[in-house]
Amino acid sequence: MRQHRTTAAVLSAVFMGLGQLYNRQYAKGISFIVVYAAAIYYAINNLGHALWGIATLGETKQHMEKVGRLTQRVPGDHSIFLMIEGLITIFVVLLVIYLFINNIRDAYSGGKLREEGKKLNTIRETFLFILDKKFPQLVITIPLVFVFFFTILPIIFSILIAFTNYNNTHEPPGNLVDWQGLRAFKDLLGLSQWAHTFIGVFTWTMVWAVLATFTTFFGGFAVALLVQQKGIRFKSVFRAIYMIPYAIPAFLSLLIMRNLFNAQFGPINTMLLKLGIVGPEWLSDPTWAKATIIMVNVWLGYPASMLLIIGILTTIPRDLYEAAEVDGASAYYKFRKITFPSVMFSLAPIFIGQFVGNINNFNVIYLLSSGGPTNSEYQFAGHTDILITWLYSLSITNGRYNFAAVVSIFLFIIIAVFANFSFRRTRSFREEDNLR
Repeated sequence: MRQHRTTAAVLSAVFMGLGQLYNRQYAKGISFIVVYAAAIYYAINNLGHALWGIATLGETKQHMEKVGRLTQRVPGDHSIFLMIEGLITIFVVLLVIYLFINNIRDAYSGGKLREEGKKLNTIRETFLFILDKKFPQLVITIPLVFVFFFTILPIIFSILIAFTNYNNTHEPPGNLVDWQGLRAFKDLLGLSQWAHTFIGVFTWTMVWAVLATFTTFFGGFAVALLVQQKGIRFKSVFRAIYMIPYAIPAFLSLLIMRNLFNAQFGPINTMLLKLGIVGPEWLSDPTWAKATIIMVNVWLGYPASMLLIIGILTTIPRDLYEAAEVDGASAYYKFRKITFPSVMFSLAPIFIGQFVGNINNFNVIYLLSSGGPTNSEYQFAGHTDILITWLYSLSITNGRYNFAAVVSIFLFIIIAVFANFSFRRTRSFREEDNLR
C-alpha cells in the first residue's frame, strides 16, 4: 500500500510541514511550518513590490517641491536599490521553493518508512545522521550560501545593468534608470569609435596575457633549473634572494618602479644621461610603456613560478636521469623528455590559472601606467589599458556603468570559455577523469 506516503506527500504539498506531522515527526514538522509561515509573511510584504521594482525600475524620480515658503527635496524611487531588492527577493523565493520540494520528498520517504513498519528518525537522530554521514555536504553548504549571495548575485546584477541606460546622465536618485534591451551591446560593437576601442583593448589584453604568462612562468622555470643544478652551492641562499620580489608587497614595488621609470626625473634615465645616453620614454611612449610593463611583471611574477617548479623538480626520481645518462642522453634530451613533461603534468592547471589571472591583472597595469599613455582614438582608454582597467575607467571614473557591464560580460565569457577548454585538455585532468 502506498497510502501513507501519498497522504504525507499531499499534505506537505498543501502546507510545508504537515506531512511530517502526519508521519509523527513533530519537531521536524513544526520547523518546516515555521519556515514556511515566515516565507509566506515575507512574500506578502515584499514579493509584489520587489517584482514591480525590478520590472519598472521605479516610476518617480527625486524632485524639488515647494511647501509654503520652503522648497523641499522629495525622495523618489532608487532604480538600483529596487533592482537589488528584486534580485534578493527572487533568490529567497527560489530557496523556499527548493526547501518546499525537499519537504515533499522528506514527507514521502517518511511515509514509506511508516508503511514498512520502520522507525522514523527523530530530529536529533536526523542531525546526528547529517553530522556523521553528510558532514562534507553540510560544510560545503555554508560557504555555498555566501557564494550564492556575494558572487552569483553580483554577477547577475552586473548582467542586468548591461541591459539598462545606467550612466552618469541616468544616475539615481536624481534620475531613473530604464531598461534598454541590447542597446549598450549595439553601441559598443556598432559605433565605430567604441568598436575600435574594444577591439584595440581586447587585442592588447590577449597579447599582454600571453607575454606576461609565458615570461613569468618560463623565467621562473629557468631560474629554478639553474638553482637546482649540481655543483651549485648555497642553494637555500639563492632561493631566498630570488624570492625577495615576491615577499615585498606588489603595490609597493609597482609604485617604486613607476618612479624609477619616470622619463623626466627617474633614477634610471638620470644614470643613463650621466653616461651620455638619452633614456627612452619608458611610460610615455606606447611601445616602451608596454615593454616596461612586461619587464616589471617578470620581476614580480617569476619567483612564484620558481618556487612551484623547484617543488616539482625535487619530486622527480633521480633514477630517470641516471637511466637516461646510461643511454647517452644529452642534457637537452633529459629536459625535453623528463623534466618538462613532469613539471607541466603537475603545473598545467596553474599555468592556465596564471593566464586567466593576467587577463584580470589590474594592479600591474593600473599602478604602473594607469592605462597610459593617452590614446586619442580610444573612448576612455589608454594605450596600455586592458579590459579590466578599461572597465574600471568606464565605471568608476566616467560613470558609464552600462558599457562597463557589457565589457564585464565579454570578459567573463572569454575567461570561462578559455579556462574550461584549456583545463579539460590538460593531461592531469584527463587522467583524473579516467580514474573515476
